Parts: sequence; structure tokens; C-alpha cells
Amino acid sequence: MSFNVLNRLTEMAYGKFFQPTVFVNKKETNLCTAPKGKAISFSLRALRTLGVLKAYLIFTEDGCADQRYEGKWQSLENGMDVYSFDLSVKPAAGLYFYGFEVHTPSGVWYVAEDGSKCRHKIHTDRVLVYNEKYKAPTWLDGGIIYHIFVDRFYKGEKQVPIRDDVVMYTDWENGIPEFPEYPGAFLRNNTFFGGTLWGVIEKLPYLKGLGVSCIYLSPVFKAYSNHKYDTGDYMQVDEMFGGDDALKQLFAKAKEQGIGVILDGVFNHVGDDSLYFDHFGKYGGNGAYSGKKSPYYKWFSFIDFPDVYEAWWGIGNLPRVNRVSSFRKLIYGKGGVVEKYMGMGASGFRLDVVDELERDFTEGLCAAVKKHKEDAYMVGEVWEDASDKIAYDDRKRYFQGKQLDAVMNYPLRSGIIEYALWGNAEFLADTVNTLYRHYPPHKTAYMMNVLGTHDTERILTVLGGDKADDRTNAEKAVMKMSAQQRENAVKRLKIASLLQMTLPGIPCVYYGDEAGMEGYKDPFNRRPYPWHNVDGDIYGWYKKLTEIRKKSAAFTANEFKIIKRHRGVFAFVRGEGEESVTVITNMGNGDATLNGSYISLLNGMQYKDGCTLPPFSGDVLLQNKN
Repeated sequence: MSFNVLNRLTEMAYGKFFQPTVFVNKKETNLCTAPKGKAISFSLRALRTLGVLKAYLIFTEDGCADQRYEGKWQSLENGMDVYSFDLSVKPAAGLYFYGFEVHTPSGVWYVAEDGSKCRHKIHTDRVLVYNEKYKAPTWLDGGIIYHIFVDRFYKGEKQVPIRDDVVMYTDWENGIPEFPEYPGAFLRNNTFFGGTLWGVIEKLPYLKGLGVSCIYLSPVFKAYSNHKYDTGDYMQVDEMFGGDDALKQLFAKAKEQGIGVILDGVFNHVGDDSLYFDHFGKYGGNGAYSGKKSPYYKWFSFIDFPDVYEAWWGIGNLPRVNRVSSFRKLIYGKGGVVEKYMGMGASGFRLDVVDELERDFTEGLCAAVKKHKEDAYMVGEVWEDASDKIAYDDRKRYFQGKQLDAVMNYPLRSGIIEYALWGNAEFLADTVNTLYRHYPPHKTAYMMNVLGTHDTERILTVLGGDKADDRTNAEKAVMKMSAQQRENAVKRLKIASLLQMTLPGIPCVYYGDEAGMEGYKDPFNRRPYPWHNVDGDIYGWYKKLTEIRKKSAAFTANEFKIIKRHRGVFAFVRGEGEESVTVITNMGNGDATLNGSYISLLNGMQYKDGCTLPPFSGDVLLQNKN
């Protein structure tokens, strides 16, 4: 028998040529993270039939040269040679990549990610070393975040001034937001429905009853549009939302209910109709548009003064800001934005398009916020894996200790939707496992787990409606699901929201998703909340899930393990011991069974000889000791 044939037979028997393992302080871990100051070491198991002569660890700090460590043979276990690799130093905070080089009689091989062998150098995986300096926002534990688009949530009884240049819609219940002729066409968005911060205050009992522990407000700074992402003046709360007084009252009243409030921090761009740019002269003509003598001129990059300048994604009414020293002073210097709003009672910020902010700006901003409230919640808008993201040729360092507590968990959203639509449990499991391994545990615990946001279609529409890719905006404005589509969508939504509420992280509900709202992308996902037409079945489901979250300590635990992930069945365990909870969902074609004795936390049902669930169902189970 030839050496190569023996190798192939051995590989078939064992499944892999190599098995790498990572140790932190000599304890084996499946995570790709480690606290600074801990000893990191590695081992590599290699099939004896390879005839390994030497083995090397290639350990590389991001952007630096490779460091090579020769392995020491330790033992022979089950037909595999075991080599150990100890680093000469404890790594500083940073992102590191590692791989293995193996010398054999047949040449030099490298360990591939799946444990096979290849001829080219490859990094098998990574280790994120973090130096956490900020206190975690534990006040979020067991609760949920509720995302409010202020103009569309609730009007409230208290009157506010209405600008002369806006259009105010009067049909709250059936109103369709203004929309452009075709998707992507420009609108200045000066049409309003009249929601205010006073209205949010009036609905605090509703939010408390839903289990909300944190309100995430869309931007409230003074601005021309209804969405307020075109900041006009950072130091004023928009008068049409109730001004500074309303926000201050909201902070205070929410605190009485045990609810924190975070603001949407838009620090990458401002409005062309703003104090700082002042294209239209509404702020006294002292903005950058007036010329080089403006104190704000250096905030912007003019290509052909005054009408051609850098703008966010080329959208002219959103000139991009250069974060020069005077801008930074306004945002997080003495008497600036952070000091004002944290002093009023804010619990943190969600940072809009954080990928576009410079590293030192984000660090300075986070430090300033945490100085006011050590457990403030700082969460960034990131759509990808945030542990190793490169944006604008810069490797981001969100989780190394000086920046964010969390990011918006869009990858998890994609995994849940794929599962709820098609039963792809493997994709969901791979998504969750990757995020869980790549993020430090105290970051995973506070990920903002979203299903819908102001930037996405309503989750109910995603799960049951026509994709409408070839439809005009006029058609999308009035499209609704058929009765059958909605029935299927609600079934899928219950599975999706069950996973959102029970997987690691803090679920964030976009206003109205719990009421059964439908709608395609902006502006159709921003209709007014249907206070007189709430879907009681969906609302009751959400309320039950939030109650379960609050009652079980398992949902604040770091321990997490997937136990089923095939044929449409997805199941996992949160926590350890008597307080552990098992979650199972079935989007397959047949019944799903989980052995054991359980009590359902959803309906109180007892399963003595195993839990069996039909398709389109799920449950949250506590082990029955009786």
C-alpha cells in the first residue's frame, strides 16, 4: 500500500488530517477571543501517517510581520501526534491571525480551516485580544430595546410649534408617507405626521408593559426633515418634537419606570440646511456655504465652492463632516453634545454609520460618554462581523476595549430570516457560532439583535409578502399581504421573534413590529403606529416572550450551546445547571423531538417523555426535575 493511499484511508477514518486547539491560561477554548494579560498557547494534532518532521505556529498581529514558533512533540494519541506551541509573550490588545506549517517527507503543508492540508500559507483562524476598560451596561439584562421613529410613534396631547415650511398629514391611522417616484429618488422629507417626545412620555406605561428596558430614539436634534438624520443644530432638540424640555422630561419619566433612553448620534454628516453649512441662509448666513471666513468652513471638503462638496453617499443635502478639532470639541468637549445630553439623563448613544468615523474620534466620544455614565450603552451601526471589519482601508477596533459595547446584529438578522423562510438551520447555526466565537462574551451579551429597523423592510413583510423588486413605489405604497400570506408570515414571525428574544444579545423591537405592521423599505416601513388596529395575537406573543426573558436568569448567562441544527430543526441551551433553558424551533417538514422531561415556559405544558413539536412551531423549555 502506498504512503498516499494510506494517508487517504487514514483521513477517511479520522475525518481530518489536523486538529488545532487554542488555550487561554492553559484552558481549552472554542472562542476566538482572550483578555489582555492572559497566556495564549496552541496545540496541533497531526495524523501519524503524515510523518511530520517539524511543525510551526505562524502567529501574526494584524498589519505586522509573521512570528514563527516551533512546536514541541508531546505525545501520540489515537493515531495523531500532538505538538504544543507556547508564545514567548502575552499578546497586547489587538487582532491576531494564526496558522500552522508542517514539514513532512512529501513536502511542506499548511493547515486549512477545515483541518485538511494545502500547499499555500493560510491563516487558520484569529484571536481578538481585548483590554476592557468600560463597565458593561448590565441594566439591559433581561430586558429589550424598543426603537422609536419619533414622528410616527404617538402625537400626544401637548401641542408643539409647527414650522411654516412643512406639510402635516392628518390621517394618522391610514396615512401613507410621502414617497419619491421611484426607489432611490431624492426627497427632502419635510412631510410629518406629528409624533412627539411628549407622545413617547404618554406611552411609557405601554412600553413598560411590553417589558422594555431601553428606548432607542431616532435622531431628535433640530433638523429640517422628519427623520432628522440631516442635523441642523446639535445643541437643540427639535421644537416639533417638543424641544429640550420634552426630552428632559422623557429621560426623567422613563427612569421612574426603570427604562433607559439612548439617542441616535449622527456625527458623520449634517444637513445642508444647518447652522454649520447653512445653504439657504436660515441660520444667519454664517455657515460654511458662505465662504472661508465661516468658523465651519474647515468642517467640509469643497470640490468646487460652493455647490460641489463631499456628501454622504453623494446625497447633496447631507454634506460630510471633517472631524476637525472644533467639531470634536462641539461633540465631546466641555459644554458640548455629550455633556449636555448625558447631563440631561441620556443612557448612551447609537452611533450612525460608525464605520465612517475615525478610530480616535470614536474612542474620544466613547470615553466622554462613559465618563458621565460608566455603564452607558454605546452601540454602533455595523452591518457585518464587527470583530475584524475593514472599512475605508481601516481595520476597525470596536471590541478591543476603548470603543463600543455592541453593534447592531445584522448578520444574526440574516441568519434568522434565512431560517424562518427556508428552514436553513445549518446557515443559522453557522452564523450564530461564528459571531459567538468572534466576539468577546461581554460584547455578545449586549449585541443589539434586530429583525427590523428604519433601514429595512418590516419583518412581517419580509417573511410573507411579495418581494416587489419590480414594483413601483406607488404600487408598494398600497400593497398588503393576502390573508394566506399574512397567516404564513405570522407563523414565521413567531419563530423569528422567539429566536431574537432567546439567542445571546439584547433584542431590539422596531416600533410597530409587535403590532403586526407591514411595509417595504423607507418610507413604507415608517408608517404611523396603528394604535387602534394592533394585531392582538402578535402583540400577545411578543409580551409573552418578554415576560419569559425577565423571569429566567438563563438569558443573562454567557453559556450557550447549539444541540440541533439539521432538517429544519434548530435547538440550543442557554445557561448551566438547574437554571438552564432549552429553546427548540421546528421549520422542517416533520415533527421534531427532544428527549427529556420538560416544562414549557410558553404555555406551562409538561413533557415527561420528550418534547415533540410540529412544523412551524417552537418552545422554551425548563428541565422538569419531578
